[in-house]
Amino acid sequence: MKQIRQPIVTLVGHVDHGKSSILDFIRGSSIVKHEAGGITQCISTTNVPILNVKKITSGLLEKLKINITIPGLLFIDTPGHRAFTNLRKRGGNLADIAILVIDINQGIEQQTLEAIDILKHYKTPFIIVANKIDLISGWRTNKGFLIENINKQAEQVRNLLDRRIYELVGRFSEMGFNSERFDRVEDYRKQLAIVPVSAKTGEGIPELLMVITGLAQKYLEEELKINVTGEAKGIILEITEEVGLGKSLDVIIYDGTLKINDQIVIAGLDKAIVTKVKALLEPEPLSDLRLCKFNTVKEVHAASGLRINALNIEEALSGMPLAVANKNLDKIKKEIQKEVEEVLIETDKEGVIIKADSLGSLEALINLLKEKDIKIKKASIGNINKKDISEALAEKNKVNRVILGFNVELKENSKDVKVITHDVIYQIIEDYDDWLRKENKEFVNKKLDKLTRPCKIVVLPGYVFRNSGPAIVGVEVLGGTLKQGINLFRGNSVISKVKELQLEGKNVNEAEKGKKLAVSLPDAVFGRNLLDRDILYSEITENDFRELKKLKDYLSQDEIEVLKEISEIKRKNNAMWGI
Repeated sequence: MKQIRQPIVTLVGHVDHGKSSILDFIRGSSIVKHEAGGITQCISTTNVPILNVKKITSGLLEKLKINITIPGLLFIDTPGHRAFTNLRKRGGNLADIAILVIDINQGIEQQTLEAIDILKHYKTPFIIVANKIDLISGWRTNKGFLIENINKQAEQVRNLLDRRIYELVGRFSEMGFNSERFDRVEDYRKQLAIVPVSAKTGEGIPELLMVITGLAQKYLEEELKINVTGEAKGIILEITEEVGLGKSLDVIIYDGTLKINDQIVIAGLDKAIVTKVKALLEPEPLSDLRLCKFNTVKEVHAASGLRINALNIEEALSGMPLAVANKNLDKIKKEIQKEVEEVLIETDKEGVIIKADSLGSLEALINLLKEKDIKIKKASIGNINKKDISEALAEKNKVNRVILGFNVELKENSKDVKVITHDVIYQIIEDYDDWLRKENKEFVNKKLDKLTRPCKIVVLPGYVFRNSGPAIVGVEVLGGTLKQGINLFRGNSVISKVKELQLEGKNVNEAEKGKKLAVSLPDAVFGRNLLDRDILYSEITENDFRELKKLKDYLSQDEIEVLKEISEIKRKNNAMWGI
């Protein structure tokens, strides 16, 4: 029997931009005060029945003239630093629609970008909430609908709000999105709606629920149809442990029906876990799954957030899929494990090793790394251990002796393996890029040190300090860097090796472009093979020339110009020189 389930709505965005506070207002609770530092520490769900949605929207839904058939909204609140990566299901993301929360006064931040990238990858429809309008300078809180409240503000406040909104519109345009304030949107299929709200005062919350409900009803109705009598499918949100009760699973059921005594299969790292449901604990409507009192029920229908008590779940991990398997156990075990195998990859012959705390987190990290063409040798779930270190050490190339960890702990370390861990995916990638740049620069500098670098000098007239044995003359460096020990040539002839350099009375090993200094040339005789205003170049072998061309991105512009002049001189006698 087909039935429309409630859409799963996830709130995502930067830490402390107000995701939980928005849900608090809808619930009439104050969960944020209980969180460490006011930041959500784990994933949670809240069921908001359609009657409550209609009550909060105060007639706004009726203005849409849409026949509302969805039974309500199931909200998922996620820690901002984990986005909603835990919520992966096969072929996409668990969320039907997302709310991207942005502090209107802070704008788009690093974790906002991370959330947007994940939304884009999963093609999850979303709306933008511009939170904390009450903190706009001069804002006066009024009762009533949002647009009426905006129109009651002083002109400079309205202008400031519009400026902040259009700053967001501009940033989203740069990312390829067309967006607009919700009341100015002409086509919700082509434009992202921006809803200004205050989670503190509740302004804009009715309009937010109206937009979410309207979009879900109008565009997602077909996707929300489920076989209510079918066997349940779900995702583990968190593993909880209570004194006397042991471990329990906080889950979302997104399809079918789950009953007490159902046999369920949970995906594992090595093999599927098979167990039976001993108890189903359902939170009351408008209550947070983490802090609420539970009602014991015999069955639940999708979409639901609930707690499951079962035996033998010690190896269960958050983010893993589960499914009822009263029949076809072997087939379902294979299907469930295939979801894990799709992500626990060994892709490239060489590359970095990546670890994450859940299947969804791992997939998100893999996707972002692949977009940056970073090769991945192995990807798996769990803390960084001795085996990971050993596998990284086996890499021949130093730049691949790297382990990137998202939301995991370092249980084993090695000075020969670079380990980068963070609870923000973007930060992991940035830190890796920074490290890679330093490593490449160090590697290139070592390589360049073995080559003769391009250099061009001119002999200054009137600055001959000794004619020969060795000749000592004043010169100016016209390009590149003059170094002790290099050979200098003019035309077809090598004039002399550079023995010593003296700058402002002090011996130096090198001098860069623009410097004037005295040079000791033991093989030169002034007046015979060396004259005033002679232009001399560093003698570069063909092999060095080819290597320098490969590394030209690491040469200065004047070095590149000098290298070009050297090749032109050499090719007058040998047209194939350096080719």
